[in-house]
Amino acid sequence: MPDLTDQMKRFAREHGADLVGVAPAQRFADVPPERSPLSIFPEMTAAVVIGRRITRGTLRGLEEGTNLGLYEQFGYSWLDMQFVAMTTFEVTQWLEDRGWEAVPLFGFPPEAYPQGIAVREGAPAPNVYPDFDHAAVAAGLAELSYVRLALTPQFGHRQRFQLILTDAPLEGDPMLDAGLCGMCLACVEICPLGAISADHDSTVAIAGREFTVAEIDFGKCRRCQNGARPNRYHPSGAPDRRGAICMRTCMQMLEDNGKLETQFAHRFRVREPWARDALGEPTQVKTPIGPSQGTGCADPEGFRKVDEEARP
Repeated sequence: MPDLTDQMKRFAREHGADLVGVAPAQRFADVPPERSPLSIFPEMTAAVVIGRRITRGTLRGLEEGTNLGLYEQFGYSWLDMQFVAMTTFEVTQWLEDRGWEAVPLFGFPPEAYPQGIAVREGAPAPNVYPDFDHAAVAAGLAELSYVRLALTPQFGHRQRFQLILTDAPLEGDPMLDAGLCGMCLACVEICPLGAISADHDSTVAIAGREFTVAEIDFGKCRRCQNGARPNRYHPSGAPDRRGAICMRTCMQMLEDNGKLETQFAHRFRVREPWARDALGEPTQVKTPIGPSQGTGCADPEGFRKVDEEARP
């Protein structure tokens, strides 16, 4: 029902959502039961993915190394547990006010599975936690990057998602084909701990699309003192890397090459980035502080090199 879908999306945006996408239930048909939203709501017809941005300025304290707690509140805990959650719950209420069941889900790490005993034969054990980055790809909002995080054309990796499962007859969005990540390996090269390996690529399939991803040593990420955070929900979950030096570098590469719809008056990185090794000692990393010359971040045909004189 296009009218219902348009009305739902309009309501979500009016209540704070920066991103809203709909994934038909069949796009999760190949997901293992222990990570499938269909295990939580077998009668669902669609998953609604709600996203709210991490503002660029929220990363400023991390980039300068002078306010490491700024991101923790506005980029992670408050953003996830209050801002996105409120928008998600209001959309949930909107759907149920119209007679459609709606199941809100927050981003508990799927790596924490299992945490109980199956209640019936053939059912996965509790608790089932879908992968929200995968859901965002299935909903047409994002593509999966080389470092296994969802990238959107609006914000790159700068957003957090929550999920609503519903039996409402919503119209699904087409899968995104924006060519955002071109495996430039800037994230690999700048990681002070060598946590990202380009030597053992693998493929992740999401709703018929395939994405090449790197091998990541999350044990090293958990020791990262360059803006990464432990998973606040469960210690077995992948660390939060959205504020880490690897992802701040990725964001700069995307911006330099005109890959993102959101543009700014001034460049984000204007100084050599600080870095610490696994022991917390200062270390050197190699990265250009000037605009990228178009040798990374995407395939050459996918680049829209930014004319610095045309920047606002």
